[in-house]
Amino acid sequence: MKKTKNIFVFILSIYLCLMSYYLYTHQYYNVDIEAYVGLVYKAEYPDMKIEDIHKKVYTELKGTNPKIFGITPQDEEIAIGENTYYKVLSENPKAYGEELQLFSVKPFYNFVNWIFFKLGFKASLAISLTSILSFVAILVLIFCYLIRVLKNYPLAFIITILISLFKPLLEASRHASADSLSCLLLLLSFYIFAVRKNHLWATVFAMLCILTRPEYFILYSFLYILIYFYRNSLQISRSKLFISYGYIFLSFFLIQYFNQISWSTLVMNQFTKVQIYPISNPDPFNLPDYLNYIKKAILLDFNGSYFPILLLFIVIILANKFSANSRKSWTQCLFFGAIYASVFLRYFIFPSLANRMMIGFYLLIIMSLIYIQNSKTDIFKNALEAGK
Repeated sequence: MKKTKNIFVFILSIYLCLMSYYLYTHQYYNVDIEAYVGLVYKAEYPDMKIEDIHKKVYTELKGTNPKIFGITPQDEEIAIGENTYYKVLSENPKAYGEELQLFSVKPFYNFVNWIFFKLGFKASLAISLTSILSFVAILVLIFCYLIRVLKNYPLAFIITILISLFKPLLEASRHASADSLSCLLLLLSFYIFAVRKNHLWATVFAMLCILTRPEYFILYSFLYILIYFYRNSLQISRSKLFISYGYIFLSFFLIQYFNQISWSTLVMNQFTKVQIYPISNPDPFNLPDYLNYIKKAILLDFNGSYFPILLLFIVIILANKFSANSRKSWTQCLFFGAIYASVFLRYFIFPSLANRMMIGFYLLIIMSLIYIQNSKTDIFKNALEAGK
């Protein structure tokens, strides 16, 4: 058994090295990197004028920008002014300085980027490293989880390789975005809670996840409600649960407290009319425009994601073992119900289901289905009886 373990660990290590090199040499330029590089420089040089930061950022990124993906003002726009927005930012330091606030709501992600920058990497490379190393850590975590659940090294290895080729995961790892890091922190919090039974560290990683992508607060809130009703079987006292959720809420509250851009302005900026000055001169929120966008896009966005096909697998697997008198069956239904409720509520706050932004939800569903299919215990029981 130990020899088998060493062989598959070695093969996986080689594979992860090759994948890291591939991701490093195939990074995809997305315009968000302009803001994240600016935030790195702003953290490193707090007294530097925005004009100097602006110049430094665009000098570093010169040659990488593919002329805003080749979009011209004549092409179709999702939001009014979208096609010329990034050109304006590249020429206007004041507008660029206000755009940075749209990305400062991910403090832990920006902190990790800054750490890599302090280690001697260029700011743009530091941001790429965050995504690449998060990708590697996600696969290592998944492999460890699968070994624990399946008790089968070859099968755990094969599933890990297949997940590594999952398009949304690869996309997130090639972009300058917080998607990979937030996914890693989400999975870590669940792994430590469900497998390691360390509620303190699970809370810490949940807080860091929210500080990386604040919208995960919705998912954690639904799940804490579910955990509350199962606290006895989980052997968690009510006081410990409330304290833990208090820290989760505090993480989200601190982001909102320091956030200079309201939710309504963010929605307008992304889906209705681009805000060149979202802090100093935002346009008023237009409810009819917002509702029209939601009605037009929600079904297409949902069907264009992986959520329908995953829901199909959820129904098939749960129906095979479902019993109306079984508490375990209802727990599993409520768990997946909480995930889908979080996705839809998040959509109404930020109407986009871009697949790379959803990898945390996708992998959480996939890992949970593997657990349910290979275990006789429910997902919240205070013991992991794997492979039975």
